[in-house]
Amino acid sequence: MQILFVLTSHDKLGSTGEKTGFWLEEFAAPYYRLLDAGAVITLASPLGGQPPLDPKSEHADAQTEATQRFNADADAQAALAATTPLAQVRVDDYDAIFYPGGHGPLWDLHADTDSIALLEGFAAAGKPVAAVCHAPAVLLNAKTPAGEPLVANKRVTGFSNSEEAAVGLTDVVPYLLEDALKAAGAAYEKADDWQPHVVVDGLLISGQNPASSEAVADALLGALR
Repeated sequence: MQILFVLTSHDKLGSTGEKTGFWLEEFAAPYYRLLDAGAVITLASPLGGQPPLDPKSEHADAQTEATQRFNADADAQAALAATTPLAQVRVDDYDAIFYPGGHGPLWDLHADTDSIALLEGFAAAGKPVAAVCHAPAVLLNAKTPAGEPLVANKRVTGFSNSEEAAVGLTDVVPYLLEDALKAAGAAYEKADDWQPHVVVDGLLISGQNPASSEAVADALLGALR
């Protein structure tokens, strides 16, 4: 199994002056679940190199067994520091694509032309596409070979409006993901705030929040098998 992980390169939380990026647990938990299942993982980002980490995801209350494993894993840290620029990535080299969340993707990956081309290529080739938390934003501008929105009439989940309100960022983010997915034609689904929730519609796999990240990896493994 060759799996491509795509991380954000965006590090500014709107006009707040605070930093954002990817969420550590949403990277680490799927990374190790897939790695331990025998996957070969390539890390990529729009700009290449070290993707920005949301500093809040390093707080003590956000740590899990997977994040602790990553913090002690020099090989994984070195791989993360040297992500491949998206422009150099080819669909044919991978069996599936996965997007960790964090607020960063709301700003860059949803409109990144290389990411959109990859997503469209994976979908057209019948390869699984997975994203968790805010990362389903990457689907918003992707199209089917027929030119329809990739998420149109597809069951999808992602970080909910109520969860965004709970973290106090409703007026900071460039758009609310739940609303944007609905506007793109998706059949948006959600569970209660912070509860694990994964939606699988064909080869499109999405998770609602950080609690869903490991289950998204399990669903991706199921699709690959």
